[in-house]
Parts: sequence; C-alpha cells; structure tokens
Amino acid sequence: MNTLGISSNCLMDCPLFDALEELSSLTNYVEIMSACGHSIPRYLEAAESFQLRYSIHSPTSDGNIAEPFEKIRKASLSVIREAAEAADNLGAETLVIHPGFCLEKDMFEKSYEALLLSIYDLGKMQEEFSVRFAVENLGSLDCCHFRFPDFVSILRDADLAFCLDVGHANLNGVLGEFLDSKPEHVHLHDNHGVWDEHAAVGSGDIDFSNVLELDATGIIECMEYEAVLKSLEYLK
Repeated sequence: MNTLGISSNCLMDCPLFDALEELSSLTNYVEIMSACGHSIPRYLEAAESFQLRYSIHSPTSDGNIAEPFEKIRKASLSVIREAAEAADNLGAETLVIHPGFCLEKDMFEKSYEALLLSIYDLGKMQEEFSVRFAVENLGSLDCCHFRFPDFVSILRDADLAFCLDVGHANLNGVLGEFLDSKPEHVHLHDNHGVWDEHAAVGSGDIDFSNVLELDATGIIECMEYEAVLKSLEYLK
C-alpha cells in the first residue's frame, strides 16, 4: 500500500465532525461514507475543518445505477453527481461507487445492460471533476453485479478506476485474480468466506500479504471502531 486510511463507516453513530476528530488521531487519510449523518453534500463544512486527505464513498442506499427503469437509473446518477461535486469541493482524491444490483432474476440481463450504460455515463461525468471515480466489486449475493474480475476491463474502457474490496473478493473466491487487475483503491476488512463480516484485518481467513504489496490506497473499512484499532495493530 502506498497510503493507509480509515473509513468513517466505523463511527456512523457519531456526527461527522466527531468521527473525523477521532479518526484524525489515528490517520491523515479518511474515507467518508456519505450517508446519514456523514452525508458529504450536507456536512461538507465539517470535513473542511480538518487537514486530512479524503476519499468519499458515494451513497449505497440512495439509488441503483443498474436499474432498468430509466428514471430511477438517471436519478441514481444524479445522487452520484451530487457526491462528486461535494468531493471536488473538498479536494477528495477518489469517489467510490457501487455498481448496482437486481432483485428480479428475469430482469437481470436488462439490469446488466442498464449498468453498462451507467458505466459509460460515469466515464463522461468524471471528465467534469478532478476527483477520480472508482467502481467497487460487490459480495456473493446473486443479486449483485460486478462480482468477478472480467468486469474490470469494462471499467478501464470507460477510463474509470477500480476499487478492490478484499472482503467481497474473498467471499467470491477470486481475490487472487482481482490482485492482477492492479486496483487503484482497496477496501481492507476480513471474513471467513461465508458472509460479509467487515471484521478486523487479520481476524478471518484472508491472506493480506499480497494485498499489502499493491501500489494503491488502502482503506480499513470495518463496521466497529475496535476492529479498526485491531486492524491497525495487525497491519503494523
């Protein structure tokens, strides 16, 4: 890793200012999960109060860029645009984006086609901002798009970056293949290959030795603050 940071995900029950104050004692790089009390368009001023490097995780529950219904797909892109504008104002380096999902099996192909259209639109949108867009691989649920490495070439064709979520890749049994894709951004958390625990690095069955050799920004993305502390100690 060329940089190690921490996601605000572990302190979502705190106001953004308080979370950043706590995390700034541990790191100079924070990824803000833009949701609820950490919504970056809403609480930009709190983030501007600190001399930190930032990445932003765009909202995960406010839309679906793989939605075949065009009005919802475009509304989902507008949510990302709002996050990108705030990220740009903050001087954030990366905007992480989820690739979407489909809950109806008979609509999965149309949903995938909608995702491809959104990837193209995100590539064009990125040209308007200085922040780099990075699309993240998802976990093992059948409804999720972008679970396997073959999708990375589609991101590259759109000039988008790749955010490797190590825990998600482990659930799908493809971490080794994803490492060859040279991700620019990496989410670090652990599990035992069964469910998406977002547990402390070193507490599960993932081998992080090759992950740490990547020339990328690594973000500890645990659900609990204590798990972040354990991850930092392990990574030392």
